[in-house]
Amino acid sequence: MPQIADKTENLAILAKKIKAWGAQLGFQQVAIVEPDLSAASEKLHQWLASEYHGSMGWMSEHGDKRYVVDKLVDHTVRVICVRMDYLSDNKMIAVLKNDNKAYISRYALGRDYHKLIRRRLASLVSFIRAELPSMALSQRAFVDSAPVMEKPLAEQAGLGWMGKNTLILNDKAGSWFFLGEIYTSLPLPVDHSEQPNRCGKCRACIKVCPTDAFPEPYVLDARRCISYLTIEHKDAIPIEIRPLMGNRVFGCDDCQISCPWNRYPQRTGESDFTPRHGLDEPELVTLYNWSEVEFLRYTEGSPIRRIGYQRWQRNLAVGLGNASANSDILAALERSAAQSSDLVREHVQWAIEQQRHKITHKARPK
Repeated sequence: MPQIADKTENLAILAKKIKAWGAQLGFQQVAIVEPDLSAASEKLHQWLASEYHGSMGWMSEHGDKRYVVDKLVDHTVRVICVRMDYLSDNKMIAVLKNDNKAYISRYALGRDYHKLIRRRLASLVSFIRAELPSMALSQRAFVDSAPVMEKPLAEQAGLGWMGKNTLILNDKAGSWFFLGEIYTSLPLPVDHSEQPNRCGKCRACIKVCPTDAFPEPYVLDARRCISYLTIEHKDAIPIEIRPLMGNRVFGCDDCQISCPWNRYPQRTGESDFTPRHGLDEPELVTLYNWSEVEFLRYTEGSPIRRIGYQRWQRNLAVGLGNASANSDILAALERSAAQSSDLVREHVQWAIEQQRHKITHKARPK
């Protein structure tokens, strides 16, 4: 394919091949966009000025590399955007209603998506290079990494629209999918298939949020978001938010579960996203009783491992405090209190108080 940069027809053929390769690699959608992040950058600065990012200082780092794409990857003129479905079960509501179970965000039940999708994108990059061996291409793949504004890019590429819960919604797949990108210097033909915003007057995601983390539609205050507090936040969880967390110990999917566009979700065909070690409906006290060695063994290759054992125990202690009155739970908390770290002990003591109060109240004659 000589001098492809000057041949529109050859570029169009290559774009079709890229989409076919992407489908073979397991992506449900591949689209090409000429990025324009000017509007997204303004919203980002407003969000940061409101301090809605909490302790995620990295959101304000890297200067304009986050929205001037060729400053992140030299000579970038296009972004190849992909999505991959990950939902593997339908037990979400049942687990949330059982306060002795631990709810783990569905994206984290199987193998870490970063590694899986990164390998697939690396293969796609290799296919493109093999097709153009004589061209000096500037290309780089990203999966929820580096300063990439993946949701605005996905929206521009037509993978969906930005919902009121700040997630990308697709009219056929809902929002249970991962995103990935390839920045490239190839001037590929652009897809013109943007999906219009179809949220309408619906406020289901905003109403259902346990902690009122949406100050307004399309704006998330991470400081009140359970996903942020259980995954990104490294310190104590605010006392006033602990009772609102229920049994959500790693992430939160409420705003997805309630979304009408997720009423008939697409199930993943990726075996690596299948729940491991019974994490789709585990007992809170079982997880809490894991030793650190067990935690490392059972979360090997999982995104859960990134929070470490101490924050895992912190989150589970909150869940146990929110569980129904249970003497076994109280005993487990009391046994662990003395040997817990300062961070965990604070939450264990809170949970003990909650359980003692419930048990006492339950024992009182009516």
